[in-house]
Amino acid sequence: KTFNRWFNAFILIGMSVALIITTALKLGDAGGAGRTLLLVSAFGSLMGVLATVCSANARILTFAFGLLDVAIYGVVCFINWKNGGSGLGNALLHALYFVPMQFIGFYQWRKRGADASSQVRARRLSGRQWALYTAAFVLGTVVSYLVIARFDRSAAEGFLKVAVVLDVLPMMCNILGQLLMSTAYMEQWIFWIGVNVTSILMWSFALKGGGDFALIYLIKYAFYLLNSLNGLRIWIRLSRKG
Repeated sequence: KTFNRWFNAFILIGMSVALIITTALKLGDAGGAGRTLLLVSAFGSLMGVLATVCSANARILTFAFGLLDVAIYGVVCFINWKNGGSGLGNALLHALYFVPMQFIGFYQWRKRGADASSQVRARRLSGRQWALYTAAFVLGTVVSYLVIARFDRSAAEGFLKVAVVLDVLPMMCNILGQLLMSTAYMEQWIFWIGVNVTSILMWSFALKGGGDFALIYLIKYAFYLLNSLNGLRIWIRLSRKG
């Protein structure tokens, strides 16, 4: 418990300080619209890190902070795509799936005993469920790639469009991770780790392209990756109890 309190403080304080410094440095270079987007992105990222810390600790407040985070992130991904980068898949995902899933997740966690002071009762996938989720991930990734590669004008032509791959992989990990999270399965954290690694790569490419807000999300997902590793540790223990 002592380690977890210190780790949560490190994530929250570290993320806040990094965002304040990064935003302050970038504000001078950003134009009017870019400055507004930068500030909104920073606020959304702070809400996101609060949501992920709550989620790692199995606290139901994750869905309140998460609603603000996913709504803002979806808009920013769409703007990044409109400016010639990747993000179309993530924009659609957040608007059509993640936002409503915050309400569904809140309801499901309440059914499994979570409230303002109690953790949710965690559980684990069976072998059959693992096979189904793996098949869904592979099939969903291939289908999503084919669809987005056809319509995403930002991707260069070629056998494999890297920008689309970096869009599709976190999208599929997000879909399955959110489903497992809403139903309180420990294995959600494997998919969240996948989201964070691929998102770091995606926003690294966006940063090279000069996006004022890309560094905000690069920092955000670096902290998310650390938090997801801690979340996996906590939920392994909780799922043994559940």
